[in-house]
Amino acid sequence: MVVRGLAAPPTPWSKSLSKPQIHSSAYVYSDINVIGDVRIGENVMIAPGTSIRADEGTPFSIGARTNIQDGVVIHGLEQGRVIGDDGKDYSVWVGGSTSITHMALIHGPAYVGDNCFIGFRSTVFNARVNKGCIVMMHALIQDVEIPPGKYVPSGAVITTQQQADRLPNVQAADVEFASHVIGINQSLRSGYRCADDIECIRPIREAPAQKGTAKPVPIRNEAAGNGTHVNGGSAAVAIGTNYLSADAVEQVRQLLIQGYRIGTEHADQRRFRASAWTSCKPISASREPEVLAALEACMAEHAGDYVRIVGIDTKAKRRVAELVIQRPDGKSGIAPSPRRVANSAASAPKAAQGQSAAPAGADVVGHVRHLLSQGYHIGTEYADKRRFRAGAWTSGKSITARRDSDAISEINAIIAQHPGEYVRLVGIDPKAKRRVLELVVQRADGSNGSGGGTSSAASSSNSSSGYSAPANAHRPAAGGTSAVVGSDVAGHVHSLLAQGFQIGTEHADKRRFRASAWTSGKSVTARRDGDAISEINAIIAQHPGEYVRLVGIDAKAKRRVLELVVQRPDDKSNGKPAAASYSAPAASAHSSSAPPAARSGSGGPLASEVVSQVRQLLAQGHQIATEHADKRRFRANAWHSCAPISTTREAEVFRALESCIAEHAGEYVRVIGIDTKAKRRVLEAVIQRPS
Repeated sequence: MVVRGLAAPPTPWSKSLSKPQIHSSAYVYSDINVIGDVRIGENVMIAPGTSIRADEGTPFSIGARTNIQDGVVIHGLEQGRVIGDDGKDYSVWVGGSTSITHMALIHGPAYVGDNCFIGFRSTVFNARVNKGCIVMMHALIQDVEIPPGKYVPSGAVITTQQQADRLPNVQAADVEFASHVIGINQSLRSGYRCADDIECIRPIREAPAQKGTAKPVPIRNEAAGNGTHVNGGSAAVAIGTNYLSADAVEQVRQLLIQGYRIGTEHADQRRFRASAWTSCKPISASREPEVLAALEACMAEHAGDYVRIVGIDTKAKRRVAELVIQRPDGKSGIAPSPRRVANSAASAPKAAQGQSAAPAGADVVGHVRHLLSQGYHIGTEYADKRRFRAGAWTSGKSITARRDSDAISEINAIIAQHPGEYVRLVGIDPKAKRRVLELVVQRADGSNGSGGGTSSAASSSNSSSGYSAPANAHRPAAGGTSAVVGSDVAGHVHSLLAQGFQIGTEHADKRRFRASAWTSGKSVTARRDGDAISEINAIIAQHPGEYVRLVGIDAKAKRRVLELVVQRPDDKSNGKPAAASYSAPAASAHSSSAPPAARSGSGGPLASEVVSQVRQLLAQGHQIATEHADKRRFRANAWHSCAPISTTREAEVFRALESCIAEHAGEYVRVIGIDTKAKRRVLEAVIQRPS
């Protein structure tokens, strides 16, 4: 393999004449240009027609297992640097297990994190794309930082931080697609490296053909908003592999997300019956593609044996999962280890000290039935009294059964294994990677934890908005005073739900709050006011000492209609929310959609909710502004400013609002709250809509 790796030319800003450093395991196609201080990691694949030129901006770093595809250009300005994951300055940093696809341009200063996907002909310039982001085709990312795990649709132009912060999260199908591309390119790298070595080729030629076709690669259909497939295949084969099932991959992914280590064990049929397992090679990696590759290697090495994965909590030095992923009959997938999961209620162990386990109640059965019917996964967690008060739950066994009766039997068996402890069920949406239910089914005194309240599982079964958990299912697990949202927050929640908006949450510590770098939290799945408030209280309790805010989302228009801070670290109210820094849209101010009338127009006053919002902003020292838009500009989110409001006196501010409303009758009008110190908006609330 001949690589055109040249030293950087001498220039006024660089006289070091640095040469590329290419790991011996990488495959760099012979006709590409690699110039200057370019550090290419192990198992990297660089395809034909690529230009990586560190002759102006320098150095570049390309992480392990990354693939740089045909026609990619990587260059950098002489000025400007980014900080790499090693803490050093770089002109361009590309992380590990990342795909930079055909004809993309990465121009420094630029940072692309681990496990990212940059689509065809997309451009990243003077920007930071953090870990786990998916950027589709023909997108432009410039002068912004994309938060981790965000999805950039094809053709998007992201040039302001506000646009970047409002990007949607990646979905499971997006992650699967990106991982599939990594697997394909690793196979190509291996193939290219051994193409001229007959001893290397022979095992590939002699390997038996795999039955079935490859699993279709799910890709987000941006027009329809749901998953579709390419390649048309239908066999249940995992990402880039002919062994692991999709369920097994999902289990591994969940363990890694929670910070657990992965191990593997194998056993022949005799040792399996005796539960005498032997460990495979240790897996030191924590990146998903590398872990999956190690699992496949163990399965291939022990074909004809049982193979299972072991999830390990390294801090507590204990196992958190044992899942069989291969059987001697050639079947793959997830199955419970025979020693770890009871098959029926009759085989459930007795509770210690003669105490009988509390069986799952009728309302729990309803929840389980609904979760299974919706395709959700069910996990369990347990905690003693001390950990329960601290909200420190320990992950237990997952429910593997898909029939109601079998699942209830497993739950009863798990309850029986934890006498004197709290046990709760966790409903998990594997596609959205979020919890939809947390339901205590046993308390430390042995009583049924469902609380006897009315279950909403049945009532929500016909709802298109998702699972609606009962209020007690989301009660925070802290022993002290739980956070209780105020009546003003409850009013916003009621308004959002009444208008069909979705409710999400975000949190940030003080440093990230000052930088307006929020982290996405759990979504509120309930559609009833009381249940939603219970979920919000639970989320607030999970983030003590942090800012927490609600986000109202118009799913149809794909935009935010609310950003409401409900907790601040400096609160002296034991978790009660601080005054809101962002309000709901004006439509929430009325029971109907009619706009609030202006005094100068129709003689009616501004809606009391609008007055309250503005008064609250002024009390916090924020500046008030107004904008207007006709219907066409409203749809394009192209607003025009009304006359500036320089005063901070309430009466004068209200007169200015009324003046803007009267001047632009028949248009949308919104009020803007501005934090002048942070130079950012804290409020965008529509206060008039065209009739």
